[in-house]
Amino acid sequence: MKVHTIILAAGSGSRMQSLKAKSLQKVAGMTMIERIIKTAKEISDQITLVVGYDKEGIIEHAKKLGDFNYVEQPSPIGTGDAVKQAIPYISDDEKVVVLYGDVPLIKVDTLKNLISSSEEGFSILTSFPDDPYGYGRVIKNIDQNATSIVEQKDANDDQKNIKEIFTGNLCISGKILKESINDIKNNNAANEYYLTDLVSINSKKEIKINTYSVDINEVLGANSKKELELIENTNRNMQAKDLQEKGVTIVDSNRIDIRGSVSVGKDCYIDVNVILEGDIVLGDGVEIGPNSYIKNTKVGSNTNIKAFSYIESAEIGSMCNIGPFARIREGSEIGDEAKVGNFVETKKAKLGKGAKASHLTYLGDTEIGNDANIGAGTITCNYDGKNKYVTKIGNNAFIGSNSALVAPVEIGDGSFVAAGSTITKDVPENSLGVGRSKQSNIKDWPKDKK
Repeated sequence: MKVHTIILAAGSGSRMQSLKAKSLQKVAGMTMIERIIKTAKEISDQITLVVGYDKEGIIEHAKKLGDFNYVEQPSPIGTGDAVKQAIPYISDDEKVVVLYGDVPLIKVDTLKNLISSSEEGFSILTSFPDDPYGYGRVIKNIDQNATSIVEQKDANDDQKNIKEIFTGNLCISGKILKESINDIKNNNAANEYYLTDLVSINSKKEIKINTYSVDINEVLGANSKKELELIENTNRNMQAKDLQEKGVTIVDSNRIDIRGSVSVGKDCYIDVNVILEGDIVLGDGVEIGPNSYIKNTKVGSNTNIKAFSYIESAEIGSMCNIGPFARIREGSEIGDEAKVGNFVETKKAKLGKGAKASHLTYLGDTEIGNDANIGAGTITCNYDGKNKYVTKIGNNAFIGSNSALVAPVEIGDGSFVAAGSTITKDVPENSLGVGRSKQSNIKDWPKDKK
């Protein structure tokens, strides 16, 4: 059976004090709507977004992530009414999952289990928070099927003692949803149409409503910047716990931020204030020093990334030494056993096995051979104001300190460049390139001369 996911993203989130829709607020560097869409795509054949406040902003943002249906809820009169707007897109033979644009941390496996538990046609996602105050309680019959949801304000003392709460997420057959959505009424204090009423409506029709329970941290929503901070902290702790369970040593899980997907080998070590963003792959034995930022990067086994290193869209080999204070930019490929030291910047640079650039160097649009040594202060001058060119440095080449290599230029295998040279022509293999003016000494130069 196909799965059709409805994502409710019509809320304004007035308590956010923002010009943007609530679901466009960010958690760990990614908007909440983007997070929930990416999760929904893992379990859905079709996705419909219900929009309202800042609909243009949400639609523009969502279109970058795929092709979806969009329906508008004209007035914010309840979740039941929001789901009703999507009914024209729903087929009887689909399973319909309802998610929320401001509940970003729910896991794919949780949704798969929710869908599996809906074999009778209807299942709701529940949780057992330590403090259920404010949540709707799940009322069950003797067979442990849900029969209704009682809101906090309507619950009696016995019902308030129930620990199981309804998260708002559910999976229901398209046929059952279409047959019951119009039965939701707004005869309540807020004059709103509540999706929770589907439970009692269908229970009275003798439809079995199963429950599937999940950790409350997965279904936290954000209506204010303070709640957004709580979700940020929750996400960090969830991600850190997941890495620890995979064998990663994390010095302080309160001082690490994971803003993407991280794949790890054995015996990795992550120090404090490290940010991992996008798609990250860490091999066995990788060590990351404090205050480092790594984004969309693959790091080989037993590589040591020292403090304050910045790495983005790069590939780093095994047994490398990076930093401290290294900046490795997009398109860089650092070979095995290579070293990129303090205050070295690379961009679209390829360093061969064992190559070294230890200090104060810029390497842009550069191909560097195995075991080459790049002296402190070296610059590859790759841009002439209009176009960029490549510098090639051969195997076992040695570039002296404070050298400027003006691209396009090639330094042959085994060659040397004398310190302080400006090289504008190729240096053949096993040669010494010298490109500096002759030194002149002026005698008796007065110390106080200006």
